[in-house]
Amino acid sequence: MGSETSFTRRTLIGTVFGAAVSLGSQAAPSGEQSPRTRETFDFGWKFFKGDVPGAQMPGFADNSWRSVDLPHDWSIEGPYSKDAPTGGPGGYLPTGIGWYRKRFPAKPEGKVFVEFDGVYQNSEVWINGSYLGKRPYGFISFFYDLMPHLHDGENVIAVRVDNSHQPNSRFYSGSGIYRHTWLVRTNPIHIAQWGTYVTTPQISPTAATVRVKTKIRNQSPAAQICTLRSEILGTAGASEAKQEIKAGDEYEFTQDLQLTAPRLWDLENPYLYAVRSMVQRNGNLTDQYDTPFGVREILFDPDQGFLLNGKQVKINGVCLHHEAGSVGAAVPEAVWVRRFNTLKEMGCNAIRTAHNPPAPEFLDLCDRMGFLVMNEAFDEWRYGKGQIGPYGYSLYFDQWHVRDVTDFVHRDRNHPSVVIWSAGNEIPDQTHPDGVQTARELVKLFHDLDPTRPVTAACDQIAAQPKAVPPEFLEALDVVGYNYVDRWRDRREKYYSIDRHKYPRRRFIGTESRGMGGVRGDYQWLLPDAKPSFFGFRSSGYLDTEQLWKFVRTYDYVSGDFMWTGIDYLGEARWPRRSASSGVLDTCGFKKDGFYFYQSQWVEKPVLHLFPHWNWKGREGQFLPVMCYTNCDDVELFVNGKSAGKKGFEFPRLGMEGHYGHYPPRARALRTTQDLHLEWDIPYEPGTIKAVGYKNSAVVIQAEITTTGDPIAVVLKPDRNSIHADRRDVVHITAQIVDAHGRVVPDADREVIFEIHGEGKLIGVDNGNPLSHESFKASRRKTFHGLCLAIVQSTNRPGQIQVAASSSGLRPSRLSVETVRSET
Repeated sequence: MGSETSFTRRTLIGTVFGAAVSLGSQAAPSGEQSPRTRETFDFGWKFFKGDVPGAQMPGFADNSWRSVDLPHDWSIEGPYSKDAPTGGPGGYLPTGIGWYRKRFPAKPEGKVFVEFDGVYQNSEVWINGSYLGKRPYGFISFFYDLMPHLHDGENVIAVRVDNSHQPNSRFYSGSGIYRHTWLVRTNPIHIAQWGTYVTTPQISPTAATVRVKTKIRNQSPAAQICTLRSEILGTAGASEAKQEIKAGDEYEFTQDLQLTAPRLWDLENPYLYAVRSMVQRNGNLTDQYDTPFGVREILFDPDQGFLLNGKQVKINGVCLHHEAGSVGAAVPEAVWVRRFNTLKEMGCNAIRTAHNPPAPEFLDLCDRMGFLVMNEAFDEWRYGKGQIGPYGYSLYFDQWHVRDVTDFVHRDRNHPSVVIWSAGNEIPDQTHPDGVQTARELVKLFHDLDPTRPVTAACDQIAAQPKAVPPEFLEALDVVGYNYVDRWRDRREKYYSIDRHKYPRRRFIGTESRGMGGVRGDYQWLLPDAKPSFFGFRSSGYLDTEQLWKFVRTYDYVSGDFMWTGIDYLGEARWPRRSASSGVLDTCGFKKDGFYFYQSQWVEKPVLHLFPHWNWKGREGQFLPVMCYTNCDDVELFVNGKSAGKKGFEFPRLGMEGHYGHYPPRARALRTTQDLHLEWDIPYEPGTIKAVGYKNSAVVIQAEITTTGDPIAVVLKPDRNSIHADRRDVVHITAQIVDAHGRVVPDADREVIFEIHGEGKLIGVDNGNPLSHESFKASRRKTFHGLCLAIVQSTNRPGQIQVAASSSGLRPSRLSVETVRSET
């Protein structure tokens, strides 16, 4: 879409499309200048936290306001307060009212639009003092036509953001213009916003039909005969059509293009094509627009579960919120890249956008990296939730839900990663008498906008007593989403089996289930004298999680499961906690032990992970549990070179022999447990515990944990050695507290001071500790179990970023990261 300079569009060059096509090129034929441009509008804003009368007027003096780039989230800057109006849902961080202003040059020619990918919340926008409109929903993308209010020369746009009514979300929302903004210039005859819709109604190994619906808008003063040419870039597929469109009207073309020997979009090879739409009038190009798409076939089947391109795929899913720890809701794309890569390493293949529409680049990454997406619209419908009070989306639902769903679906329906829509999460309407009608209305709206995907809702009261979800509500859904099925049906009742027997044509999916959470590096729950603490401990909860997953992976009719959650998130907390710890990654993106549980179930390569750490001074001689997540047949444990015995998994009793690939033949050796982990009780002595994993009687993997020495140094480890000099890209730098052998000291909590010089700035520090009230925007951070994280963002100049870290009494560390000129 135009000459884009964002990180998202640059990364598409040569990587997204199989034909090595750049989505951002948009070159017009014969060397002509493209009639459409789409430029970043993120830089050069002024910001003031507070309400200011008259700030929408062009002549308002904003010289004293703070200069900021977008995306921007002022809430993440803190400070924390037990008395913050957001309370636990908002992570005890501030909100309020804020103003943004930006001066920019423009010519009042053609059409000029401003796009907002997301503003939280109740945004109002003015251009040169003229009011453009209001959008209450903070997670929705929207746009405004700036004509005819533009001046020739300098123009002033002003945005008021009101997030003062609290709480209004069950989770941390952030405050401000926290997603990207764009300035779009087109001809009066142009493709409408989100005006293309690409589907693939017929697919075979030799050919695919690509159906392209394109909405053309004529905002010229007279009727025009318009020609639309659509072609699949890099192929011979093309179609041309002509239509007269009245002044001020629009027309939707439907064209079928043929694709020979199509390359399918799937999880291993998420191949993307692009349709180029070219609008002409009297032989002159008036608009050009590229739409990426994937050729793929999806099906939720009552018996086989989820099928992608005709092949059965078990959904190994996680729920994710829209924020990312120390950067809050203003998430650089490289932060998602790092997080998604880690989830891929775990074997995750699906993401549920809990519980609101994500940023557009979030879905771009899912398309490119091969994730399935359950795209969720709302956390409330007409009835509010007790955790939120009167200020949630229910306040706006009646007036705004049709427009919000329409914009949501139109924006996201070309993403091949999106395989199912979710209309809502744990909405109270599910048990209200009129909730059935609301569900039917929403499902019909989704189907009208996109008939190619099913619709679900995440229901948490399906068998709750005394008031359960009525069958009519669930019948309105294409796929029934179960939140926490084990709350009312445990493994003795075989989870989904009762409903499967009663409703054999129902399609099942676990929209939310308890995961392997906990606080990274905290093992108090494992100790024989464990006591409850602010961190809490899981006791036997992980056993229930194991058994539920065992059931899901066994029975084909269950499409899969989205566990809660992939990554820790801010909010949904109780003081002094400021974040929830249900993720398998913490807020820094550091791996917890639960990461390796899912990896042992979701990947084929050998996995062997031991925990806890082996630094237990003062507990010598006490028996401590040593736990192991693995997909090996058998594991032998050694303590300081002496065998503590070999253990393996008992044959399952639910007909799962050989079903999943991780279970050995019946002739295999020692079987000790029906759980999905192995465990030894070992008298503690300092030294090394070592595990040896076997498959088919051969050693395939080893792992060990060693008692560390005292801390002697800080070590810095970047996730990348060079980043783009574009004011957006970031490098993650992990600070480790290590002993003389370079081993991370797991009980070292030492303050680390960061210094940044050169072409970068520090935008976030964190340690994953849910009790930490240190500022995310400071230049220092205390390590938590030996680790903390700094996120450094580039300037727009190529060069070097020098990073130094020091801690009292320890050897300091330095490194350099190169910043390189971005591709255009």
